[in-house]
Parts: sequence; structure tokens; C-alpha cells
Amino acid sequence: MERLPKIALPVVFVLIALVILISKSAVTIGSGEAGVLYKTFGGGVVTDEPPLGEGFHIVAPWNKVYVYEVRQQEVYEKMKVLSSNGLDIQLDASTWFQPKYEELGKLHQEKSEQYKERILLPAIRSAARSVVGRYTPEQLYSSKRDAIQVEIYEETKKIVDDQYIQLNEVLIRDVTLPPTIKEAIERKLKQEQESLEYEFRLVTAEKEAEKVRIEAQGKADANKILSASLTDKILQDKGIDATLKLSESPNAKVVVVGSGDAGLPLILGNN
Repeated sequence: MERLPKIALPVVFVLIALVILISKSAVTIGSGEAGVLYKTFGGGVVTDEPPLGEGFHIVAPWNKVYVYEVRQQEVYEKMKVLSSNGLDIQLDASTWFQPKYEELGKLHQEKSEQYKERILLPAIRSAARSVVGRYTPEQLYSSKRDAIQVEIYEETKKIVDDQYIQLNEVLIRDVTLPPTIKEAIERKLKQEQESLEYEFRLVTAEKEAEKVRIEAQGKADANKILSASLTDKILQDKGIDATLKLSESPNAKVVVVGSGDAGLPLILGNN
């Protein structure tokens, strides 16, 4: 086997060195990620430049790149908190968040890759304890779930907003009360519902009775007015009109004018 020319050996070593150098210098940032550059001989974490975006990058082999997910993420947390009267409440919450892209270098430098455990989760727990402590178990169970969700979001946002974390939403998935308290609240709500139904029936019956009274009073007033207007003279005139109409009938009859009661005509049939 022929030996390689002496001039070829340096070239081979150079090529090998280049391959090793490129392999250690090449960094690929995936979809939904960004990289924080750490310059070993240049001041450490780069905070005054945008992070490395998606795609292929060449960096000096003595530098490092820390890759962060910058898409919206979710963290799920089960918390034990106290209500306003000191009862244990279990709160299940989901939080949607993401690191602030332009401040990713500062986040890495000050909070590290464990920023969720060091900053976000303690902030959520603190806000949840503060908010739930303002309400009774009954309020938490029935009418105030949406309110505490908004308040926990707002209080958590105040804490993490200057910690390079973007808080998008806090969702209360479940509120679990002690079984005895839950049963008592459900009984009370059922009794209140039954009471409201009974009151509705009473109001409906009263309205129907009032309607009947108004109709009866109207008929009485109408009869009273009609009775007051029917004088003897009017009755006689109406009787005469009716007699004249009967006299025009083809049936056989005899009409004796002025022979009936109150001077009304007397009608005699053929029977």
C-alpha cells in the first residue's frame, strides 16, 4: 500500500480539525424556540442583543447556547388554600404563560432555566392564597368562581410582569370543598330554590285573584250603571219597539195596546 504524500497529511489534519470545529460550533434552534448566547471570553450572557431565532447558527466553539421554549406553555397546579373562615379549599388551576422573547437573556441571567419553579409557581400560589382568603366556601362553590379566576390572574401578573414572564391566562379548573361543607351548601341552595318557587306560586295566585276581582268589579259597575239608566219610560219605549217588531211577524196574534203591565201592549197568540 502506497504511503500518503507528506504534503497530504497536513491537509487531512486540517480537514478533520475543521469538521470537529464546525460540529462544535453549529447550533440548530427548533420551531418555537430561541437561544441565549453565553460568551465565555466576552462578558457572559448576551442581554443587549435579540436571542438566536429558529434555524441554523454558527457560534464560536468556546461559547454556549441555552435553548428556551418561547411558545405559550401550560403549567397545572393543585393548591391547598384557606377560605375567609379558615376552611381548607383545594384549588386546581392551569396557567398559560411564555417567556418574554426580547428579554430572554435577562431571564436566563437572573432567573435561570428553572424560572417556572423559582418565579411562576410561587407567584400563582401566593396570589391564590390571597384571593381565596377573601371569600367564603359558599361563594367559592356557587357564584364567585369567575371572579377569583380574574383576581388570581391579575395578582399573579403583577408579580411576574417585571420578572421577564408573560402571563396569558389563569384558568380555575376545579374548586373542591370538604364533603360536609359541600353537602351543607347544596342543602341550603336547594331550600332557597324551593322557597323561590313557592314565592313565585304565591305571586302568580295573587295576580290571578286580582284579575278575577277586577273583572267582577267591572261587571258590577257596568250593571250598576245600566240599572241606573233604565227608567220606566225607557223600558216602556223598548217594550213598544219590541211589540211593533212582533206585530210584523207572519204568525197569527192579537195585540191589545195598553192592556199589559205598566201600560205595555198585551200580545195574544192564536193559542
